[in-house]
Amino acid sequence: MFEPVPPFLASEFQIKYVTERWERDAAAALRRQVFCDEQKIFVADDRDDIDDDCISIVALSLWGIAADSVVGTVRIHEDSPGIWWGSRLAVARPYRRMGALGSALIKLAVSSAHARGCARFLAYVQSQNEPLFRSLHWDALSETELHGRPHFKMEADLGYYPPFLTPETGFVALPRQIA
Repeated sequence: MFEPVPPFLASEFQIKYVTERWERDAAAALRRQVFCDEQKIFVADDRDDIDDDCISIVALSLWGIAADSVVGTVRIHEDSPGIWWGSRLAVARPYRRMGALGSALIKLAVSSAHARGCARFLAYVQSQNEPLFRSLHWDALSETELHGRPHFKMEADLGYYPPFLTPETGFVALPRQIA
């Protein structure tokens, strides 16, 4: 009897700012998949006014040295001088259990904002993700409800996120575990 072969998942990822149209389109599609189709937080699209001026970050699966697809995304924006926010963190379902992509996206988000003069980096985090953020040196400031779901307003400890000066090329991330 043959066991079904699990789908092949990339073992290396490039975490970087969006620089190509296909990356932006694929990031938007991933956000719709996660926030509209899976979580049903939004009906048809999760875009809002922040998307007009934000910086989008992606996790690209790598096949050798070639980028294959967007498997994670987050966006950041400066709300007022020195005050930056992260939002819409999403990782494609097959890659969520690897234990590296969400953390790597958060690292580039905060470190690249730090390089751009960030004095405070904040995010509203869904309650189920609060332990991940705490493990990454974030503090919970308050609890609230957004889009009908419990969230924590959280702040990153910038001392843990040194400025990162080349976010357009980013860095390579490896999975911590494959479950």
